[in-house]
Amino acid sequence: MANWILGPVISVIAAVLLVTSTVATSDGPFIVAHKKASLTRLKAGSERVSVSIDVYNQGSATAYDVTLTDDSWSQDIFSVASGNTSVSWERLDAGAVVSHSFELEAKTKTIFYGAPAVITFRIPTKAALQAAYSTAIPPLDVLGDRPPVKKFDWAKKLLAKYGSLVSVTTGVALFVYLVATPSKSGAGKGSKKKR
Repeated sequence: MANWILGPVISVIAAVLLVTSTVATSDGPFIVAHKKASLTRLKAGSERVSVSIDVYNQGSATAYDVTLTDDSWSQDIFSVASGNTSVSWERLDAGAVVSHSFELEAKTKTIFYGAPAVITFRIPTKAALQAAYSTAIPPLDVLGDRPPVKKFDWAKKLLAKYGSLVSVTTGVALFVYLVATPSKSGAGKGSKKKR
């Protein structure tokens, strides 16, 4: 019964490996972009969206006239607080990374679904501009109602994240202390023998 599933799975894996190896051995730039957005509540009824886009050239050649454009932010919902939604670089060498960030001020309460940013670039061997797309962001609950943060949530998060590390470190330190310091009962017996 599992054989009918195993065949297509192996075919898909082989196809992915073939495409990946073809892209990896290409003689041109290969642009990958990662887009992140986070919400920051300034006060009641006011929220900012911080957007950051990292652009990687994972190919083997330089990309020229690289332009990043992120026009998915509706002017009815957002206004630009700082930075620009587009930027250009003269070149992006093989293996290089560039980053761009900007902030938006939210105007309306909504669930916002952002589109990927568009990166265009030129390859000397091709006449037409090439295009790449960033990752999409998860839906943003802009000016949404959020439950109040409890006072000791940060302590619970720290304890969950570092609790085991602290207990192991404390145990090792206690062991080293016990081994390195002489016992008091042994010191008392030694002084009685001298009398």
